[in-house]
Amino acid sequence: MTSTIDETASSVADSPARALVCRGCGAQFPLAAQHACYECFGPLEVAYDPAALARVTRAQITAGPPNIWRYAPLLPVGQDPSSRVTLDPGLTPLISAPALGAELGFTAPLWVKDDSANPTHSFKDRVVSVALTAARGLGFTRFACASTGNLANSVAAHAARAGVPSIVFVPGDLEQGKIITTAVYGGDLVAIDGSYDDVNRLCSELVETDEFEDTAFVNVNVRPFYAEGSKTLGYEVAEQLGWRIPAQVVIPMASGELLTKIDKAFTELVEIGLVEAPAGGWRVFGAQSAGCNPIATALHNDTDEIVPVRPTGIAKSLNIGDPAAGLYALEAVKRTGGWMDYATDEEIRDAIQLLARTTGVFAETAGGVTTAVLRKLVASGRLDPSLETVVFNTGEGLKTIDAVAEQVGPTYRVKPSLRAAREAGLLG
Repeated sequence: MTSTIDETASSVADSPARALVCRGCGAQFPLAAQHACYECFGPLEVAYDPAALARVTRAQITAGPPNIWRYAPLLPVGQDPSSRVTLDPGLTPLISAPALGAELGFTAPLWVKDDSANPTHSFKDRVVSVALTAARGLGFTRFACASTGNLANSVAAHAARAGVPSIVFVPGDLEQGKIITTAVYGGDLVAIDGSYDDVNRLCSELVETDEFEDTAFVNVNVRPFYAEGSKTLGYEVAEQLGWRIPAQVVIPMASGELLTKIDKAFTELVEIGLVEAPAGGWRVFGAQSAGCNPIATALHNDTDEIVPVRPTGIAKSLNIGDPAAGLYALEAVKRTGGWMDYATDEEIRDAIQLLARTTGVFAETAGGVTTAVLRKLVASGRLDPSLETVVFNTGEGLKTIDAVAEQVGPTYRVKPSLRAAREAGLLG
């Protein structure tokens, strides 16, 4: 289903967005439920009115609500709070991590942006709030997605809050924790016998059918709006650092879109004068698992050809074998002088525990990937530990508890008596 320009005008008339623009050929289209260019089939993204963005001030943002909607003047949706489909995510903790930094050899501040504090415990609440607000304005009456887990959680929860039917599609071998934390909201949950790429392919076909013309697939037909929600992570980091952009950021990659949008957020903030670029600019680093690393492999092979892979490994939330934004993630990393690397399952498990014992943050496997890659980047000399760095944890460890279940457990097991405690060595 493709929205008409009239539908769009009523839903985003008071937003700074002006068009959808092809990342490939530059063709422009109205703001509507469209995700691919009709000219070259390239992906679309939202373009903004520079004058509208330039009117946004720090005071305006800080006077806003304590969630992503403080950045509403920078997002492609209407400004009326009553029009929002949202759990009000955002303003998640930016945690100082001196113990982690000391262990890895940092002399500059190291921070963890912990997005597990969002309502459904992942950064996906940001993108879903923006996408579904746009979707409701465009007249859709059912919400859907293809997901590796966290997105399904968020779409189902948002739909339940809004009283809108939902149907989400996931790989059949998804972690049980993510199945339960999606199904509990009462929408339809469809498990597909295949990988995420198989799920996404099916959803791309369903969106073209008459039976699904009333359905907004957040990462298909309203994907340009969905992707813009990730920018709020970049905005928040800059605001929480006192309106500064860190010199280095390390970001997990599945499709590669999160990395590109955080970089876009920093660029916008500089362009509209809300922050100054750090001396020498900022450097963007990407993190993948060894079981699904097509973007990082392309960089290591010094090529722009991203060869799709069949994902394996425990970091299932990052298991997108044919990453839609991979080329754009490569461009951002190369342009900023960053790098990409990947981590094995063993390294991921170890890094989950490292992050937990040094910061108190229990990350899902994607956070383990980011922490493991941070350690490798420092060890290889690719990332400078003398520069301020922010790493992103995008989800809650309780969703992927099986990843470390065999590595951790009781330190002691004793009978309930003082004698037993002494014999076990608890009293010295």
